[in-house]
Amino acid sequence: MTKRWWIIGGIVALVVVAVVAGPWVYGNWIAEDDAPAASVSTEGAQAAEGDIDGQWSVVPGTAPNATAAGYTVHEILNGASVTVVGSTGDVDGSATVQDGKLTAGEVTVEVATIKTDNGRRDGQFTGNVMNTAEFPTATFTIDAPVDLTSVPTDGTTGTVAATGTLTLKGTARPVTVDVEVLRSGSDLIASGAIPVTWTDYGVTPPSLGFVTVDPSGTVDFLVSLQKS
Repeated sequence: MTKRWWIIGGIVALVVVAVVAGPWVYGNWIAEDDAPAASVSTEGAQAAEGDIDGQWSVVPGTAPNATAAGYTVHEILNGASVTVVGSTGDVDGSATVQDGKLTAGEVTVEVATIKTDNGRRDGQFTGNVMNTAEFPTATFTIDAPVDLTSVPTDGTTGTVAATGTLTLKGTARPVTVDVEVLRSGSDLIASGAIPVTWTDYGVTPPSLGFVTVDPSGTVDFLVSLQKS
């Protein structure tokens, strides 16, 4: 009888430990932050070729400057603090540079193809969160000229401020973002992270018991462009 009570007591203790320590174990040993969103890399960069003026189109690019866009957000998942990064290469766009200034530009992202490392999360994102069946794309459009004359031509980067309109889930709002720009060979590469409060765009961050998503995050982009 004593032995049986010891066994029962041990099982109860294990259950209690699992319930109490489970989130700590998940957070410290299982859950991991995603890799940061892509940003301009100068690895293998070359001096700029040709005039920056002209019509530019977004192209797939090559690593480490492959075109990508998505989001970064913090969440509590099963008791663990996690930074989530979603990304897609399904990005299109164009830009016009005249007299060294970006006078027009637009980037369009296929929201339904944004993926993280968790299929369950992605299903919530494309369905309940972003309703991609009704709002399949997100866009960022330049609203005011951006002076690019300060961008180096020696294969290093420069930073410029861009004012534009971000449209998510059918809601358009004015934004300003610092954009890192690289001219390398015949390529023009730019990246940035636009701070957003999700409810400003009619997006309700999930709070489902096992996961709670922060009310704000960033919309991230890295675009490689070539002359049209």
